Amino acid sequence: MKYIAKMHLAFNKAVENIKNKKGQNTIEYLFMLGIIVVVVGLVGAAIKAFMPELFDQIKAKITGQAANL
Repeated sequence: MKYIAKMHLAFNKAVENIKNKKGQNTIEYLFMLGIIVVVVGLVGAAIKAFMPELFDQIKAKITGQAANL
C-alpha cells in the first residue's frame, strides 16, 4: 500500500512540474525582443538603401514645382 501512495505522490508531483510555467514569460519576452530587433534591423537596412533615391525624388519635385511658379 505504501508503494501505491508513493507512486500517487510522485505522479502528482510530476503533474505539478509540468504545469509549472516559471520562467516561461522571460523566454517569451526575449524571443519577442529578438524578433523586434531583427525586424527593425531589416527595415532600417531597407530604408538606408532607398533613402538617397527618395531624397533625390523629393528634391526634384520641389525644384520642379518651384520652377513652375
